[in-house]
Amino acid sequence: MARTEKDYYHSLHRIAATLNSTNSPKVILEFMVETITKTLEVKGCSIMLLNPDKTVLTHSATWGLSDRYIGKGPVSVDKSIGEALMGKPVAVENIVTDERIQYRIQAQKEGIVSILSVPISLRDEIIGVIRVYTSEPVQFTGEDIFFVSAVSNLGAIALEKLQLYKALQTDYETFKNEMLKWQGALDFELMNEESSDLWSGEEAFEKA
Repeated sequence: MARTEKDYYHSLHRIAATLNSTNSPKVILEFMVETITKTLEVKGCSIMLLNPDKTVLTHSATWGLSDRYIGKGPVSVDKSIGEALMGKPVAVENIVTDERIQYRIQAQKEGIVSILSVPISLRDEIIGVIRVYTSEPVQFTGEDIFFVSAVSNLGAIALEKLQLYKALQTDYETFKNEMLKWQGALDFELMNEESSDLWSGEEAFEKA
């Protein structure tokens, strides 16, 4: 079935609503790959994030892919559609004949034919890719690519929001603990003063 602008609009609306209502990165990523798969009516989708040294991509959320394929081995940045990590969406129509695919045999066994790889950017830094997998040859349209890119941007914004929220929570907890310590010290000081005043009063009474 051919996708329409209305299909994309409704999917983006659902994604935005979900991303705005959860504080779980896992839920965000899993909802993204599920929605992309169902909207594009493809075999599956994966979000792959870069490791700290930016040499390997790791599956962080998947939909429609087998555990065997997900665990096929490390996905090297240099050997697996590296152009996407330079900020450019890349469409591979036939994995059998495209040397940019690192695990072609495993992909064939999985029933994958075409792949779309779209970068995920957080501000000016690329942190990973979204990959869309089909079980038949597909020429991805500009609308398909635009939709996946829009989902990528929404996800990156949501993840950044969660990072800021957690930072604020940490700052608040630190502030609260400092206030409790200060309050405790103040209460202790007041107790000492009251004890000192009481003791002075008793001494004055005895002298009288």
